[in-house]
Amino acid sequence: MNQASQWAIRTSGLTKQYRGVPVVEGVNLAVAPRQVFGFLGPNGAGKSTTMKMLLGLAHPTSGTVEMLGEQFSPRSAKRVLPRVGSLIEAPSFYGHLTGRENLDIVRRIKGVPAVSVDAALETVRLTHAAKKLAKEYSLGMKQRLGIAMALLGTPELLILDEPTNGLDPAGIHEIRELIKSLPQTHGLTVVVSSHLLSEVEQMADTIGIIDHGRLLYQGPLAGLEDAGRLVLTLDDAERTAAMLRSQGWQVDLVQNREVTLPVYEDQHIPKLVSTIVGAGVGVYRVEIRRRSLEEKFLQMTEQAQVQGAAQVAA
Repeated sequence: MNQASQWAIRTSGLTKQYRGVPVVEGVNLAVAPRQVFGFLGPNGAGKSTTMKMLLGLAHPTSGTVEMLGEQFSPRSAKRVLPRVGSLIEAPSFYGHLTGRENLDIVRRIKGVPAVSVDAALETVRLTHAAKKLAKEYSLGMKQRLGIAMALLGTPELLILDEPTNGLDPAGIHEIRELIKSLPQTHGLTVVVSSHLLSEVEQMADTIGIIDHGRLLYQGPLAGLEDAGRLVLTLDDAERTAAMLRSQGWQVDLVQNREVTLPVYEDQHIPKLVSTIVGAGVGVYRVEIRRRSLEEKFLQMTEQAQVQGAAQVAA
């Protein structure tokens, strides 16, 4: 990668329209090198279209793509693409040939040495099945064969579109562990798309969330963590809320037997509880409730859907 660039991938205003309808709209990605970047969004959110534009398989309506320190264009593609491995949608292979024979065909097309086949098989843990016909592979083995094809030629960047889609739990675990290991073992940058937050959060260092073609969030998973709410369960919530407000405490919600406040620092909690108990109110529970990452993700995508529907209606 060009040493002057701090990004493995950077896009600016990346947009794709079909018949005037935006499928990807103004996406500004910034993917740092030697990490796993999770590209997350519901089905139909624009993930695959974005990846196809990164690889030159779809032409942007507007915007630019920079990969591995070079501005991507038809002229630079011959220099950039040999440094990129990809698996978009399902892997393609000849079922009547063995795993090794399939890889040998790809390595000849890529013009890489024959020894690279053994290295790729070892990386994806298919050495034991190298002489087995590809049509006899399990779905997980087929996905690993596809990743092995993408790894031929020692790429600097690997782009994988929904690599765990349709796999059973064991297959998902195998692919996830393989992807997680690649930045350390091969010095790779990996961009992996998924519609499942539970998968992305177990393998990605940073994430981008896209929905209705717009990038809603980009950054570390920690940036999505909810600050939470301090929830008190009491035997008289209404009276307690009124009393706390009169003394300057911020009460956000009163519901059933619960009073919800912001998360105060630890040193304020004993005073809060003693104030309530001193007023003769029974305190049953004091807890901090946080929305899960999944709840935060669903909230973001639901808001995007509402905004998208409003724009269509307008």
